[in-house]
Amino acid sequence: MKVLIIGGVAAGTKTAAKLKREDRSTEITVITRERNISYAGCGLPYYVGGLVENREALIINTPEKYAELTGVEVRTGKEAISLDADKKQVTVKDLFTGEEEVCTYDKLVLAVGASPVELLIPGMAQQGVFKMRTPDDAAAIRSYMEENQVKKAVVIGAGFIGLEAAENLKNKGVQVTVLDFASQLLPNILDEEMAAYVKKHLLKEGIRVLTDTKAEEVVGSGKVTGLKTSAGFLGCELLITAAGIRPNTEFLQSSGLEMSKGTILVDNTMKTSLEDVYAAGDCVMVTNRITGKPQWSPMGSSANMEGRTLAQILTGTRKTYPGVLGTGVVKLPGLHVGRTGLTQQQAEAAGYEVVTVLVPTDDKAHYYPGAGFFITKLIAEKETHKLLGVQVLGTGAVDKMVDIAVMGLNMGAVLEDFENADFAYAPPFSTAIHPFVQAVHVLLNKINGALVSMTPAEYAAGKAKGYKVIDAGLAPSIHGARYVDLSAVQGEIEGLDKEEKLLLVCAKGKRAYFLQNRMRFYGYKNTVVLEGATFFNDVKVENPEGAVSLEEEKRVKALGFLKDKNTLDKFNGRVITRNGKITAEEARTIAEAAELFGSGEVTMTSRMTMEIQGVSFANIEPLREYLMQAGLETGGTGSKVRPVVSCKGTTCQYGLIDTFGLSEEIHERFYHGYSAVKLPHKFKIAVGGCPNNCVKPDLNDLGIIGQRVPMVDMEKCRGCKVCRIEKNCPIKAAKVVEGKIVIPDNECNHCGRCIGKCPFKAFENYTNGYRIYIGGRWGKKVARGRYLDKVFTEKEEVLSIVEKAILLFREQGITGERFADTVARLGFENVQEQLMADDLLSRKEENIKGEKHLVGGATC
Repeated sequence: MKVLIIGGVAAGTKTAAKLKREDRSTEITVITRERNISYAGCGLPYYVGGLVENREALIINTPEKYAELTGVEVRTGKEAISLDADKKQVTVKDLFTGEEEVCTYDKLVLAVGASPVELLIPGMAQQGVFKMRTPDDAAAIRSYMEENQVKKAVVIGAGFIGLEAAENLKNKGVQVTVLDFASQLLPNILDEEMAAYVKKHLLKEGIRVLTDTKAEEVVGSGKVTGLKTSAGFLGCELLITAAGIRPNTEFLQSSGLEMSKGTILVDNTMKTSLEDVYAAGDCVMVTNRITGKPQWSPMGSSANMEGRTLAQILTGTRKTYPGVLGTGVVKLPGLHVGRTGLTQQQAEAAGYEVVTVLVPTDDKAHYYPGAGFFITKLIAEKETHKLLGVQVLGTGAVDKMVDIAVMGLNMGAVLEDFENADFAYAPPFSTAIHPFVQAVHVLLNKINGALVSMTPAEYAAGKAKGYKVIDAGLAPSIHGARYVDLSAVQGEIEGLDKEEKLLLVCAKGKRAYFLQNRMRFYGYKNTVVLEGATFFNDVKVENPEGAVSLEEEKRVKALGFLKDKNTLDKFNGRVITRNGKITAEEARTIAEAAELFGSGEVTMTSRMTMEIQGVSFANIEPLREYLMQAGLETGGTGSKVRPVVSCKGTTCQYGLIDTFGLSEEIHERFYHGYSAVKLPHKFKIAVGGCPNNCVKPDLNDLGIIGQRVPMVDMEKCRGCKVCRIEKNCPIKAAKVVEGKIVIPDNECNHCGRCIGKCPFKAFENYTNGYRIYIGGRWGKKVARGRYLDKVFTEKEEVLSIVEKAILLFREQGITGERFADTVARLGFENVQEQLMADDLLSRKEENIKGEKHLVGGATC
């Protein structure tokens, strides 16, 4: 049998390899237009981010290695351009020579895959615009980033690839904006409320997400500098398009093959409408395993399984391909997302009467180090209890949760099949009752009436209007809500009518359920538990009265919101300005936010952050989300690295260094990079462009001042009676002594004003550098920092000293003391010696992992 396979990535190479193992006598030829075959397309974002170091690791098999391993003939650089099924012929074009040839077959397998959608907008030919589909694409992106020192990027497309690209760009220190034309991210993958949670999480992680946004034009003059969108202009130096894919089936349009929207229709044996022509992979329309309806599911996993099954079918094995569930999982910064089966929307569209539940749980024993959470949404058929789908968010092994559901869906399981499932348990791995089973128990309680609940989607849609919010947490935490202590409920609750509509809310849902159970026993008829509780929902009380609890006050302070002492529930929100510099667009956003969510007033703090005044407690989260959509963030409080302050040395006539560039790098590496690192007290950093000291770097925990060190050519000094150097020295350090200019090292502040002033060219040469001060402070106590002996000439040296100072403060500082106290206690010479060595960096991982300074000394 002569088998011709068109396509050499997942489905094509899998079909060929398995077919050859099933029947060694089969003559198999794989043709592909790519120069690579069988590459790890799903690994491309991780190569861009540097987690995969070598490009070669992405190549599973070279054509030569694959041919040797399998006995399959592989022909690269060949593109199929037409199919004549009657003659069993495929016309192939050599992409290097342009020559055409005809290939014959007994059986034909179309595994032509899919390619990125080409965006038809102006400017796509600019340098710095990339797609991400092949190893060459990933290599080009990585090289471009490194060569152009990319700081800002835009990713078009909020699907799996787009979000993975965004995560890996962020890991490289790039500011990322993701936009999508759809109304939510991960469309057709997650339900709306789950997608909204993910979006909010990404915003908190510093990835800007714009949905309902259309790309209109790529801007640049040869190189991309930005993107015009329906939401405004987005500046960027790199643009990645990941706005979906289309099957590579254009050459088949006149072949007589039955297709739908570019996909090839196949039956359950992967056979097409043409005799002896089969298809597999990203180019085919298969069926949904649950509904039996057509579904396009272009995933590497299903492509491989389709190829393997097809190979067995071609050799006579009685087998069928059962279809797909649309299973997927994606790693995001600080959050994993998994799903399988039908979404709620898809299930309802398919005609099911659906019941759902959303349940937050621990992902392992809560006391075990590294324990995290799962947020599980189950979708089931209400009457039969048949499982239809699952979506899981969490910090750990969401794939484990999804895979349990996959097996259940494959077997047509109902919820009761999981009710007493004996899953593996030990504290490092799971909870005593498995998190998946816990979610099943809650849904069964909801179905049988033991739990009356409201879903987050219903809550977001306004279903709770008219309900009184009851705070059922361990301690009061919902501003304006009536608090009810579960343990104290032994009968009627004073002040609550038994006919009143009550929404019971706690931290994760369990205590609210327990309270509902008890209240129903005592005759309360209209209690509803909010699924997901405050862990998932932003719970607000209409027209709240009274003061915000101390616990909530402390929580929002960590977000950058400081209590207005003149009110019960108003706060002033600090907006981080990245060295005191913002764009006009950001200024407009801050002004709009102040009008929408605050008093309309904006103040400047002494450290050049902007503070929106008069924000009510209920408006804190909406304000933060509004700002994050524009790439802005609140914060700048607590015992940790604070936002860096900078003068305008980059543009100032006296500036000796690029203060904007250096301070922005410090901001990203240490304000953001060390945001979760607890310190004994606040750690303030300032960058000054010259010794004029406008921004007072020497009064910060660590200060950097630009330097211009003169390199005097003493042979050209003539000892003039009226020396222009002596005359121009602003601090009178330069003096003519015995006929020669003298500038004592311990007096010169390296301001550079002397450069070029000598008419005899004695002061022409200089070295630019950085002076670093440590141990300064300004406040209740004042201390002027002392500078390290060395004048540093390389930026990386400076950044290394900054990092070592932070690490030293964390490692050797006493909780509650400022860095100035640490330096004084340890001794300046001791600290300087440690900063000039690298031992602190070698202990970095151990230092950061340690449980230290859990409650630091900072009060604001």
